[in-house]
Amino acid sequence: MNRNGKDQTEQTAPARRGRGRPQLRSDDETRALIYDAARREFSERGFAAASIADVACRAGVSTKTLYRLIPTKLALFEGTVTDRMDRFISSVNLGACDGRDIAAALEAALLTCAELILDAEVIALQRIILADSDKFPDIAEMFYEKAMQRTLGALAAWLGTQQRRGRLAVDDAQAAAGMLLGMLVFQPQRDVMYGHRPPLSRAQIEARAKACAGLFLFGCAVPADQINKQSGDA
Repeated sequence: MNRNGKDQTEQTAPARRGRGRPQLRSDDETRALIYDAARREFSERGFAAASIADVACRAGVSTKTLYRLIPTKLALFEGTVTDRMDRFISSVNLGACDGRDIAAALEAALLTCAELILDAEVIALQRIILADSDKFPDIAEMFYEKAMQRTLGALAAWLGTQQRRGRLAVDDAQAAAGMLLGMLVFQPQRDVMYGHRPPLSRAQIEARAKACAGLFLFGCAVPADQINKQSGDA
């Protein structure tokens, strides 16, 4: 090849790419994919048998990337639970700001709680935690604080908001929230955990939330004449 030919080849050759690939998504987006994959992995295999490599494969990321963002299996489990709870708390708080009538608002709040607690993966996680609690007490304590107590606290805060607005008459919002959650989820949750029935359908959860809201309001609703009096006084 002559000199001119060589020069022409060098001029037309494509520029060499820089090393590494550009990042296509943020770390937060990658964590969300990892948490979703981990929730499925933990619910199917349990904490002890869950594989970090399999979580990474499910999420479509490298094991190196997963460990860079989440350093341990316990941190992964905690992050998975916290991520789910953060989205739940946001939904309940938004419901508390809604201006609808109290019956419809309470039904919506209970439906949000039931969709979380009666979710098949969440029930599977609880079954696993109970089975592994002597070997891994940290995960049981973490789930109690991050999931169970936050769920109770979110509903108690919702009831407290409605009480301050004069829509409900409850002496102890925390105790009332515990009673409501027990009535809402205890039986169907245990039915699934012990293998007697499949998880409730969306329609069944909606019907249960409506029935529980009605029973609760029958005992705790502020009488209409008192609401009208409070409005007049204001």
